[in-house]
Formats: sequence, structure tokens, C-alpha cells
Amino acid sequence: MDRYIAGELLMPFLFGVGAFSSVGVAVGILFDLVRKVVESGLPITVALNVFLLKLPSFVVLAFPMSTLLAALMIYGRFSSDSELIALRSCGVSIYRLVLPAIVLSFMVTGITFLFNEQVVPAANYQATVTLDKAVKSDKPALNEQNIIYPEYEEVKQPNGEKTKTLKRLFYADQFDGQQMKGLVIVDRSEQGINQIVVSDSAAWNRSQNIWDFFNGTIYLVAPDNSYRNILRFAHQQLQLPRTALDLASKVRDYGEMNIAQSLQQLELMRLAGDEKKIRKLKVRIQEKISLPFVCVVFGLVGAALGTKPQRRSGKATSFGVSIVVIFSYYLLSFISSALGVGGALSPIMSAWLPTVFGLTAGGLLLVKAAK
Repeated sequence: MDRYIAGELLMPFLFGVGAFSSVGVAVGILFDLVRKVVESGLPITVALNVFLLKLPSFVVLAFPMSTLLAALMIYGRFSSDSELIALRSCGVSIYRLVLPAIVLSFMVTGITFLFNEQVVPAANYQATVTLDKAVKSDKPALNEQNIIYPEYEEVKQPNGEKTKTLKRLFYADQFDGQQMKGLVIVDRSEQGINQIVVSDSAAWNRSQNIWDFFNGTIYLVAPDNSYRNILRFAHQQLQLPRTALDLASKVRDYGEMNIAQSLQQLELMRLAGDEKKIRKLKVRIQEKISLPFVCVVFGLVGAALGTKPQRRSGKATSFGVSIVVIFSYYLLSFISSALGVGGALSPIMSAWLPTVFGLTAGGLLLVKAAK
């Protein structure tokens, strides 16, 4: 029985992967690439390369949807053809009948997680780099503008409480991949403002692990906030952390990073102290973990809906029901994500609430179908 059900589920699943991936690719990237080929003169070979690199991201999104479609189609056919009645008359419970679909869902969950970690981020990043080089080859690529890196430290107050105060503020107008331009550094590493550095440019010296500043001025400040000295320089080396360089170099989007890279980016954001970006990245990290489990949700919901007694239904009906379920789930997911980014929900609750809700709804549907 398990081999029979699993074999029946396989073909609709593959059909769903092809169908949903095709729709996603057409809407998400194909039309835009065609427009760039016609209007911007993007070479067809580059467009084809970007198309192939973007394909895994849409295949990953198609996995959960295909699981839902396969479960709906097969268990719906079993119900309309009275195969479920025949199996239940032999003493097989509904819970045992949907077990192959649940096992398949967990297998697809593992595949989705591997794709989402090992293939999709690297492919998306390579697609972005390839497209930028082709479209903007005649323009200087600026990795970052308005780089702000505040460095904080905890200070223990006389009453024993710890407060976070600004230790150093690093600002640069832009970063061209090699040098920072238009820098202002306010150093408060000791009590009060110690020095202010203004410089035309600066570069990280990898051999000495130090910053090289060019054409600038250092304003030394006394404890009473009066100017103590002014030093002009053509070249000056300063022992500052390279975190600002790391922040400017991390130009990957959320979809171009795996979990490990996202955690590294999170550490950099924590140093910078931007709570809004930190909260958003925390939500995205949790969503990367929870996304594969959508396959289990859709497998359970599809099997539960399919086992309900029904008249004969074809692929069109199953496809239509799939669209409704998918739209409802991802609408809830979008709202939950927005609440998490806005701070109304914690990152964990924001990412996992749709999954928990879907599993609960699927379980209730299954219990109802078993009665």
C-alpha cells in the first residue's frame, strides 16, 4: 500500500514542480530579462545564464506547492474512485493512509532545506553579479554609500546599572570597493571626546591590519572640550577596527545568503546597533529555517482535504483548491512577517506562526475526515 501511494504521489509532484516553477520564472524573471534584452541591449547569452541561475530559487518555492497539489490530486482520486472505502474496509485508518504523504513531505522538506542553503543563495548572488556586470559595465560599482558604524561599550554606573554609551562613531560618504571617501571619525574611547578625524579617503592595510588615512586633519580635544591641538597630515595610520569595511563589503541581499552568512551579517549589524535592521534580519533567519516545513503543512492539509468524501474531480479542481490554500497560507505568512519586522511579534513567533497555524488546521481537518 505504501509503495502504491508513494508511486501515485510522485508524478503529480513532479508535474507541480514543473508547473509552479514555470509560472514563477515567467512572472519573476523572464519578462524582466526580455525587457532588458530589448531595451538595454543585454546579451542573450548573459540573459540565459541569469535565467538558469535564478531557476533554483523558483524550484524551491515550487516544492511546497507541488506537495500540496500531489496530495490533493491523489487522495481526491482515491476518494472519488472509492479506493479509500476499499482500504478502510480492510481495517486501514485514515491516519495510516496519509502516512506516505507525510513521509514524502518530510523528504521534500529536507531537499528544500539543502537547496535553500547550498544552491539558492550562491546562484542568486552569482545572478546578481552577472547581471550588474553586463548592464552597468560602464559605471563604477559603488558597493555602499553613507556608511555609518557606531561602536558602543557598556559602562557601569555608580549605582551598579550598566548603560550602553557611544565609544566611537565612524562615517564615510561612500565606498568604491577599495577606498572609503569623505570620512569623519569621532573617538570617545576615553572619558569625553578625545579626537575627531576628518579625511578625504582611507583604505584598509591588509598586511599590517591597520587603516591608512590620506589628506586629513586630526582635532585633539581636551577633557574640558576645548581644542588641544590640530594635526594636518597627508598620510596617517590609525588603529581602528575594520568593522566598517566589513559592513560596506556585505552587499548581499537576504536571498543571497545562507544561514551561516546571515548570522555573520547579524553580528556586524549588532556592532552597528541598528535595531530595525537587526530585527529584520532575525526574522529572515528564522524564515529560512521555517520555510522548508511548509512542505509538511501542505502535505498534511492536502491529504486531509483529499480524503474527504467527494464526487469525481480532475486536475483542474485540485489545482484550483491548491491556489486557494497557497494564497491563504502565504497571505498569513506575509502579515506575520510584517508584524515581526515591525516589532509586534518576536522573530521566532513571526516566522513559525504560519507553520504552527497550518499544522493545527491540517490536524483538525484530518481528525474531521477520520470520523
